[in-house]
Amino acid sequence: TKSGALIGLLSEAWIGPWTEAWTLFTASGILQLARAMFAAKNIPTDHKDLIHDVSYDFYGGRMATCSSDQSVKVWDKGENGQWHCTASWKTHSGSVWRVTWAHPEFGQVLATCSFDRTAAVWEEQVGEQKGTDTHWVKRASLVDSRTAVNDVKFSPRHLGLHLATVSTDGQLRVYEAPDVMNLSQWSLMHVLSCKPGTSCLSWNPSRVHPPMIVVGTDDPGAMTSTRLQIFEYSEDARKWQKIHSIVGIVFDPVHDVAFAPNLGRSHHVLAVASKDVDIIQLVPTGTDAHGGNTKLDVRHPAHFDHQGAQVWRVEWNVTGTILASSGDDGCVRLWKGTHIHVLSYVYAHSIFL
Repeated sequence: TKSGALIGLLSEAWIGPWTEAWTLFTASGILQLARAMFAAKNIPTDHKDLIHDVSYDFYGGRMATCSSDQSVKVWDKGENGQWHCTASWKTHSGSVWRVTWAHPEFGQVLATCSFDRTAAVWEEQVGEQKGTDTHWVKRASLVDSRTAVNDVKFSPRHLGLHLATVSTDGQLRVYEAPDVMNLSQWSLMHVLSCKPGTSCLSWNPSRVHPPMIVVGTDDPGAMTSTRLQIFEYSEDARKWQKIHSIVGIVFDPVHDVAFAPNLGRSHHVLAVASKDVDIIQLVPTGTDAHGGNTKLDVRHPAHFDHQGAQVWRVEWNVTGTILASSGDDGCVRLWKGTHIHVLSYVYAHSIFL
């Protein structure tokens, strides 16, 4: 199993943005609390090849996995805390790189993307007889890319049912479902050119700022200081526009990016998985005089050494106060905000038991 796939949504462990960790708890107290809360369990997946992604649904009671064996499996958590596979099916004709859940307001809906140059939307159909396994129906196949589709993400709920993909040829595509009751119809609304080798994307979950997407690239042959690009949707122009390229912070291939949930902050916080973990703050400073796009002051408050391991996944808890990262050393690490508004290392757990 690829260790980078083993991060899901963290439970809401500590309440309050950027809690003063060392005021409320001693270092040993945080360590003991983390050990008590995060107990590792082995789940025999029966995937025949590498697992590339793990995704939890909105409530954390369902889980989806995808693999190079071209399949996706859906797991439900029972009352005893054990995970049970309730569906397994072949989704693509190539390795499946990512799987993601839509908000439950739109039903039980998954999206996948693959090396076979497509992304797909799946909807669950419940068995007619009680207790029977469910099955998943392909509602749409998005075939606009000419190269591998490396990431796929649904938009935050308040934006409606939108889907964004990035592909190796450096294209960001944004789709919209005009009728949320008919998932077989998806309109390609925008195609944006990014750096070649785009590998990952993240939607900004903020409700009070314009829609925003960050895109990362992992092209190993490109010696560039511009690994991250930010796009924003303009209501006036009714289109997505690139508003910023983050230069001089991340130089190595980017494997994952994640916006932190925004609970009242006036700025955005971005976690970047690369050779190490980087935390980037995006502070809006107004709009430009021409297009009305947001101007950003980019700050780099934290850089964390992952002890020589490549970092494959980063994920925030629901309050944006705890970050989890996983790498190819088989460890999941937790980082928590401190009173000086940066993250501090609090816990590591090896997944190779």
